Amino acid sequence: MKMKNIPVDIKSKSLNEAKSEIADILERLENENIDFENSIKDYERLLSLNRYIDSLFRERLNKIRFTKKEK
Repeated sequence: MKMKNIPVDIKSKSLNEAKSEIADILERLENENIDFENSIKDYERLLSLNRYIDSLFRERLNKIRFTKKEK
């Protein structure tokens, strides 16, 4: 998964910061009194954060695989 489609402000986050923002967004989306327009923006942001975390894990997995091949 390429990180080029991920907004710059998300790319600068640590894994823990991204997870924390995801938790905040999920909490807002679970609220019954949500604004539809804001919920769409929150959902799109959630997808971007998820892609970012997925790309971080894929990078780390590739580093582990490369390290194992060197040994």
